[in-house]
Amino acid sequence: MRRNYRVLVINPGSTSTKVAVFDGDDKIFQKNISHDGDQLNQFKEIQDQLSHRVDIIEAALREGGIDFSEIDLYSGRGGGQMPLEGGVYEVNDRLLADAARRTRGSAGHPAMLGSQICAAYAKKYGKKAYVANSPDTDEFQDLARITGFKDLHRKSHVHALNHKEISLRYCKREGLVYDQVNLIVCHIGGGISVVAHRRGKMVDSNDIIGGDGPMTPSRSGSLPVMDLIKLMTDNGLSTKEITDRVNKTSGLLEHLGTNSTIEVERRIEQGDRYAKLVYDAMLYQIAKCAGASAAVLMGEVKAILLTGGISNSKYVVETLTSYLQWIAPVAAMPGEFEMEALASAAIRVARGEERTKAYTGEPVWSGFHF
Repeated sequence: MRRNYRVLVINPGSTSTKVAVFDGDDKIFQKNISHDGDQLNQFKEIQDQLSHRVDIIEAALREGGIDFSEIDLYSGRGGGQMPLEGGVYEVNDRLLADAARRTRGSAGHPAMLGSQICAAYAKKYGKKAYVANSPDTDEFQDLARITGFKDLHRKSHVHALNHKEISLRYCKREGLVYDQVNLIVCHIGGGISVVAHRRGKMVDSNDIIGGDGPMTPSRSGSLPVMDLIKLMTDNGLSTKEITDRVNKTSGLLEHLGTNSTIEVERRIEQGDRYAKLVYDAMLYQIAKCAGASAAVLMGEVKAILLTGGISNSKYVVETLTSYLQWIAPVAAMPGEFEMEALASAAIRVARGEERTKAYTGEPVWSGFHF
């Protein structure tokens, strides 16, 4: 019989931290620990919150009846690392140092604390800590990186954790091996990433941070470049103003005044023709990206998977299926499985089903050298 390892999963957010304990595949505890905003505002940088969050989280877990002596493994949301190949990484000193320096991007995100919080507990209780398929995952093929500007390259910014977990779950269900098949996975939520998975690697995708791909409930997606330049020039918009509009207040929110797809579908049912036009346009753009992914995979696609919270919608699934079923079977696997993904990754390693990769701090790609 396989041993059921007990895993504590840590997923830090801006004002809260999601925690869960898994006993094998069974989730036996989950809590969303809120952090007092005034207390967090006392810290100049996100990194400065580390000790505070460690203590708050441990106290909340003990209050919830969690015995740290019974925890076998710690698994945290990655972040702040150099671009790296997907997979499971045992937390080492270099990974922690890079997370603390937030080497990927200057703005930082509390996800960078995930590995560090886990490492603090692992050290205290004599266990191991892991991260898996972090936001810094980059498995692009070289062709996907090239743009028409020599000094600008396309980057991999996708929902890597959920993409990998959904792919593995689908393959397990269908008796397939992820490393041996091609899939197109559409993560449809607050952000939308459409990724071509070629034999276990995410070789191409839209950039969910860079303003690329389909519009979303609150993001613009791809825009006509010359018109965008003219808009900025004519209106004297700063970089921050246009960045905020692209990433926070556009998409469905700009068109319809709401980023709730439930509300948009309610309006459609009531006969709102503009709501239907805009919503259908978002789905149309998702389908276009999936079609492009099919071309990347040269038509060899085992299945197209729809995931993320918006994939709970029958309207969304039926619309995208009508566009895409000629390419490959379409399967809806709605929701996000980040906590489950982090737990299962650590358990696969503990059971010897997957090997860890060593984080070296060397990016998987650092430019073309000819």
